[in-house]
Amino acid sequence: MGTLSLRIPKSLHEQIRQLAQRDGISINQFVASAASEKMSALLTEEYITARARKASLKKFQKVLKKVPDVEPEDYDRM
Repeated sequence: MGTLSLRIPKSLHEQIRQLAQRDGISINQFVASAASEKMSALLTEEYITARARKASLKKFQKVLKKVPDVEPEDYDRM
């Protein structure tokens, strides 16, 4: 496991402490979880962007032509 020394404003530290306590976890767990969530969001964005670059409008339209032209079921309506 690695160690990270971090300087943050006292007000932010206090909010993190309170939220971690409310959630029943340590400050370390709270910050690690927050960092993981942020990384996940950024990596997901990169993944989607990379996949989008490989997309083919022609192939997409070909697949859409296979979708039947029918009204949606009642359970699929809002």
